[in-house]
Amino acid sequence: MSEVRFGLWYDFRNPGLWPRKFEPFYRDTLDQIAWAEELGYGCVWLTEHHFAEDGYTPSPLVLGGAIAARTKEMRISTSLMLLPLHDPIRLAEDAATLSLLSGGRFDLGLGIGYRQIEFDTFGRKVSHRPSLMEEGCEVIRRAWSGESLEMNGKRFSYPDVTVYPIPEHRPKLLIGAMGGPAIERAARLGEGFLSTQNAHIDEYFAALTELGKDPAQASVHAGQWAIIAEDPEATWAEIGDHALYQLNEYIGWGAFGPPDEVPRFPDRDAIAASGAFQLWDGPTAVTEITALLKQYPQIEDMYFWAQLPGEPVESGSKRMEFFMREVAPKVRAELAK
Repeated sequence: MSEVRFGLWYDFRNPGLWPRKFEPFYRDTLDQIAWAEELGYGCVWLTEHHFAEDGYTPSPLVLGGAIAARTKEMRISTSLMLLPLHDPIRLAEDAATLSLLSGGRFDLGLGIGYRQIEFDTFGRKVSHRPSLMEEGCEVIRRAWSGESLEMNGKRFSYPDVTVYPIPEHRPKLLIGAMGGPAIERAARLGEGFLSTQNAHIDEYFAALTELGKDPAQASVHAGQWAIIAEDPEATWAEIGDHALYQLNEYIGWGAFGPPDEVPRFPDRDAIAASGAFQLWDGPTAVTEITALLKQYPQIEDMYFWAQLPGEPVESGSKRMEFFMREVAPKVRAELAK
């Protein structure tokens, strides 16, 4: 089993409930990421949405370029970008540029999207998501390999053109999914799986098997919803309302199903009781993470929210330092036995 990279997940949300100016917030967060590399974090993950009042980042690749300039070895990935909203040629060009800027430290994680307002505004139909995803991935692959993009597809038609420059280290194409046909598509189109809360890894492996691929050779990149601290209950009392905001916003957007069918959480205690966020002290985190990595040695990256929406950067930094001091070394020691 290769050594797992521990990483951090960022959405750059800045809700009005906890007001602060965006420029110092961005500056402090980039400082935090550079410091995290010194702590030993090996990867950073950026996500995408549009038209959110809290500033949920619409431009992860721009942020990725800034991070590349501030770090030396940390891998930079998206978890995830919404491919059906993008022109796949422009996305391929921007991703190739980021790969070159970072010395080959970038991988492109993609998803299908779900917010109606995003599709309406960018002139795309939600019902076209599967074909936009299929053809978009084909265009990106061909662009990165230096092939002609000439095609007359269902969603995209291009003349005989080739994208330059070609990335010297081709990014991996990672795909996220949470059920049904989307998981089959991720297994078929992707070179790695973006897993959320470890809930669909077995389905993904089954889809690989159906396609004649070996699950033992799979590449899984696992996003975690966990608060790890010396006293997680006390920490939760301080930051749980930020998690309440985060989850209820996702529910309202339809991330977990139709908003009128998925109830919002009434308070932070309901989140903890449901297990939507895990609250772990150091020893519990070591036990849980070690068990997960032994069960799924295909997990190459495990990443956690660096800070919740509106949570002070300093608060997230405290947890980050605790994890690297008290958890990561002990997990590695257990896995080495």
